[in-house]
Amino acid sequence: MIKADVVVIGGGPAGMSAAIAASDTGAQKIIIIERDKDLGGILQQCIHNGFGLHRFGEELTGPEYAERYKTFVKESNITVITDTMVTDLSDEKIVTCVNEKDGQFKIAPKSVVLAMGCRERPRGALNIPGERPAGVITAGTAQKFVNVKGYMPGKEIVILGSGDIGLIMARRMTLEGAKVKAVCEIMGDSGGLTRNIVQCLKDYDIPLRLRHTVTCIHGKKRVEGVTISQVDEMLQPIKGTEEYIACDTLMLSVGLIPENELSKKAGIIMDVKTKGPILDENKQTSLKGVFACGNVTKVHELVDFVSEEGQIAGRNAALYALGKPLIANNKANKHIEEKKGTSYLSSEENTVICTVCPVGCSICVIKDGDSYKTIGNNCPRGERYAIKELTTPERTLTSIMACDNGQMVPIKTDKPIPKDKIFECMREINEKALILPMTLGDIIISNIGETGANVVCTRTIK
Repeated sequence: MIKADVVVIGGGPAGMSAAIAASDTGAQKIIIIERDKDLGGILQQCIHNGFGLHRFGEELTGPEYAERYKTFVKESNITVITDTMVTDLSDEKIVTCVNEKDGQFKIAPKSVVLAMGCRERPRGALNIPGERPAGVITAGTAQKFVNVKGYMPGKEIVILGSGDIGLIMARRMTLEGAKVKAVCEIMGDSGGLTRNIVQCLKDYDIPLRLRHTVTCIHGKKRVEGVTISQVDEMLQPIKGTEEYIACDTLMLSVGLIPENELSKKAGIIMDVKTKGPILDENKQTSLKGVFACGNVTKVHELVDFVSEEGQIAGRNAALYALGKPLIANNKANKHIEEKKGTSYLSSEENTVICTVCPVGCSICVIKDGDSYKTIGNNCPRGERYAIKELTTPERTLTSIMACDNGQMVPIKTDKPIPKDKIFECMREINEKALILPMTLGDIIISNIGETGANVVCTRTIK
């Protein structure tokens, strides 16, 4: 039986943050158990930017955010066990693990932090009529196929659900040459962040069909098309509104569920609303000495908030292990939530939705002779953004590049490039192969598309 002060189950952003906080608080033997081959969790496949604005004051991609925390872990006294599944957590805090190298083994920690994240809601939960052909895939699985494996799941796509993963994959598939024919949303408004609606759908003229759902899947061996229908106020399909869309792939982005089988096995009391454990102000569950944080408690919008929650849980797990009083989190987390939904998108040509901060101001840009003035912005940054967005819009391009051994390397431009140059730059990226090793920040292509921007690696790969 292995002894430890704190065991963290899950090596994603919540788990790494918790382990680092536990180390900083004074816990001596801290173990992170991760089922994947490397730390980082879902961030490894989230190659897009938009992470870290709250936590680090800069915009990072998912792999860059993960690398930042992996560096902190390496600099501490934390033991990391990867390629290992936790199969059981007893009410006495005994953690049962299994891997190929060691077989089954048990760890007896003084405290535990649950940071297993969440999983996607599967197709079976939707009860969509039709056959079960190839080509029906969840958005998260598609994201892993494209961004980590380098596989394209299809060429003509219909996406069901307009959450952020669905919106981001609509853009990602478009950049890789697929045609996204529609994003269908059963509700009257999108569940995604406004900036994702702007930069993932509006930028590429991808139609968002509100109050629509998929009512039939066509095809036997492979998806050949789907029927979509309008829904009424009770979210039931309206007869006579059926519309057939030919496609080879149906991508499901219909919600996430906290991963809590271990919590339930341990007899932890669950919250019927969030589907995660009920927590006190210290992030402690109903089982004393067991703490929880991140998407295992509820699905968070931003990874920055996940890391903040991990810090609280890890600190108190260390205090519990050391026999010291817990420090209550009495501070109200006054997070400025980013705006959601299409109601913020104006059809007026001179109106811009600002995405430089979560407030999401709707800014009207008026030409005044040779200069411009703005109405509706709350800060100078918004004014600068709105004028540039209307006159010379730019985007940071994120993608992947193939190595000589077939491995995929996440990359980005080190500064925004003109929006009308994105597909030209994608073609240049796809024509080049890399040779490992690659280090975070290495320049891969200088002055891509004569934009003045360099393409850099966003993850260290040996």
